[in-house]
Order: sequence, then C-alpha cells, then structure tokens
Amino acid sequence: MPTIITHGFVAAALGKSFSSGRIPARFWVLSVFCSVLPDADVIAFRFGIPYEDMLGHRGLSHSLVFAIVLSLLVAFAAFPRIPNGWSRFLLFVYFFVVTASHGILDAMTDGGLGVAFFAPFDGTRYFVPFQPIKVSPLGRNFFSARGLDVILSELLWVWLPVSLFTGAMVLFRKLRQRRSHLANE
Repeated sequence: MPTIITHGFVAAALGKSFSSGRIPARFWVLSVFCSVLPDADVIAFRFGIPYEDMLGHRGLSHSLVFAIVLSLLVAFAAFPRIPNGWSRFLLFVYFFVVTASHGILDAMTDGGLGVAFFAPFDGTRYFVPFQPIKVSPLGRNFFSARGLDVILSELLWVWLPVSLFTGAMVLFRKLRQRRSHLANE
C-alpha cells in the first residue's frame, strides 16, 4: 500500500483541483479521512481475519461499494449547507473519487494480494497492469532504506503527476476567470 501521507496528499490535491473560493475546514478533514479510512481494515488482523478474506486487508473497505456508501454518508450527513460552487451530487462524486483513489493507488503497488474492487459481489483481487509504486513497509520498518525507496517511488509516480495535474487545474481556472473578467469590462 502507499503511505497514508500519499493517500492524504492525493485527496487534498484533488480538493484543490476542483474547488475554488472558501471551503469549510470540514471539507478538507473529511477529504483526508475518506482517503485513508479504507486502511482501517488492518484491524481485522487483530481479530484473526486473514488478509485474503472479504473483510481482510484490501477487501470490502477498498471496494467501489464502500466508496459509494461512504460518499453518500459524507455528502448528505456532513454538509447540511452545501459549499458555494458545489451541489450535493458534486460532493458525492468528489468524495467517491477521493475514497476510490485509495484502492486504485493500492492496486498500483508491487505487493500484496490485490484489491477487491467489486466486493461484496465478487471477492476477486485486482492489480492495475502497471505497478510502479513500491509497497510500504509497516511499523518501524518504514524508517529504513526500504521505506526511503517507497517514498521515492511515491514522489515519482504519485506526487509529481498529481502536483502537475493540480497546478494545471488551478492555472486553467485562473486563466478562465481572467478571460471572463476581461470580457465583462
């Protein structure tokens, strides 16, 4: 799995890419929360649930169904007042993408058993065809040469492209606003 730092970074970058103006702090907190929550499934190990089980790591909590349910809850329960420039549907889509991005990033790693994207209907685990991200070591092993190798692969394969995308989106929005402002003069 990529590090939780990378999952959170992707969520914040996506939020910045698609939002403008003042967004409530709860939006940013929930963005990061939704992007890292699927990894709460590691608690299953403490209950003797094996990795490959539907409730195991990268199982149901990494599925598209989980992303849909969580996104519906967040879009409807956490935002009684919808932020300016958003609709309830756009909030749902945004939080779905942020939550689903977790499984997609995990499927891009070079380790584990894959991701059960279609759980609970199908327990098959999948990887994407291109797996450039090094799987993150857990615990103290993170602070090792292998952990540094993971960070470097995440910087190259996640942080750099996401930063370029976000920068392009922000620039596009500013240019569009400027053109609109000039047209109104």
